[in-house]
Amino acid sequence: MMGEQFELSVGVMAHGGDAIGHYGGRAIFVPYAIPGERLTVELVEDRGRYARARIVEILDPSPARIAPPCPHFGTGRCGGCQWQHIEYSVEARMKALVVLDQFRRIGKFEEPPVLETIPDDYGWGYRNHVRFHIDAEGRPGFMSAQTNQVYAIDECMIIEPSVSQLFEALDMALPELAWMELRAGTETGDLMVVLQTVDEEPPSLEVDFPLSIVQVCHDGLSTPLIGLDYIHEVINGKVFRISPTSFYQVNTPQAARLVDLVMESLDLEGYEHIVDAYCGVGLFTAFLSEYAGTVTGIELNHDAVADARHNLAEANNVEILEGMVKDILPTLDKNIHGIVVDPPRSGLEREALDAIVAKKPTRITYVSCDPATLARDARRLVRDGYRLEWIQPVDLFPQTYHIECVALFTRD
Repeated sequence: MMGEQFELSVGVMAHGGDAIGHYGGRAIFVPYAIPGERLTVELVEDRGRYARARIVEILDPSPARIAPPCPHFGTGRCGGCQWQHIEYSVEARMKALVVLDQFRRIGKFEEPPVLETIPDDYGWGYRNHVRFHIDAEGRPGFMSAQTNQVYAIDECMIIEPSVSQLFEALDMALPELAWMELRAGTETGDLMVVLQTVDEEPPSLEVDFPLSIVQVCHDGLSTPLIGLDYIHEVINGKVFRISPTSFYQVNTPQAARLVDLVMESLDLEGYEHIVDAYCGVGLFTAFLSEYAGTVTGIELNHDAVADARHNLAEANNVEILEGMVKDILPTLDKNIHGIVVDPPRSGLEREALDAIVAKKPTRITYVSCDPATLARDARRLVRDGYRLEWIQPVDLFPQTYHIECVALFTRD
């Protein structure tokens, strides 16, 4: 019954950030709880087979519970973070357990080879780009954790210091904006504001420090209003040009660790043909090109393709192809030794996975930002003759439930 209060012990953390207990024969999801805690909770949402509850009182707190430093956290309005109340070393270990649970439940692996999470060095100030929605008064904020309304904020502790300084310097109230994204090259100092207006009219803006401002129209095309229409970032000594609509990893130091894992997983000897599917601006391609015989990058986003071709212009063993993986991969007539995939959160399309398996590469390195879809696709790959060697969680998103993983699949 809605509003009912009862005592609840929570035992595991769900993918999505809530802890789970059981009451009355069904699962109860509780935000801001920590496994091992005993709570008094109030039922706030009834979904039949499961329900959601809010904490009324913490009767037996976890030793890992800490006071969250952000004033917006735990209000139920800001949807940016979910785990600021958990001591960071415990959060990192908890993420590996979430991955383990996803591979057991969704992937049906009895003993999934999940390694300990590689933690972020600091746990704060890591986001090199962040998107803000705009409320009715023109103030930037995040979508609420509980409604579809925008919750205006005046500070964010997980964004990188240069992005935070840019946010504080933008003294604006622009109700004509639909959204605004701040981007930074943390190693180069490049700064960019990417925005979209409601009526497609460019806003009136003035800046008094080095900055690029780019407007993205509703058809996806972008126009520079001030400065350049790209920034540069440096990862493991290599410079990458990044356009406003091009994807790049949100955590620069941890992106470097992803590169290291991908390179180690392929064990290249210098003759191999490697496909970098969903290659983006060429992050992995750039390093693969130094150790493989040839590399083919596949990317759908036109701007990212242009960036990748620019970033790999001096690599004479690289080809960047524009289009969908499911369409392009079957047309490649070379023998493919290894494939790197870094798909969106929804994972691999069935047709793309079929195309990958049909090429029979001896190694598939899967970079994933969602352990649920990774576990689903892992089961498909194992059914098609691959062995799951290991899954390495990498924490690119401290203070949130989001988890990045690299997984290696091999076949004889």
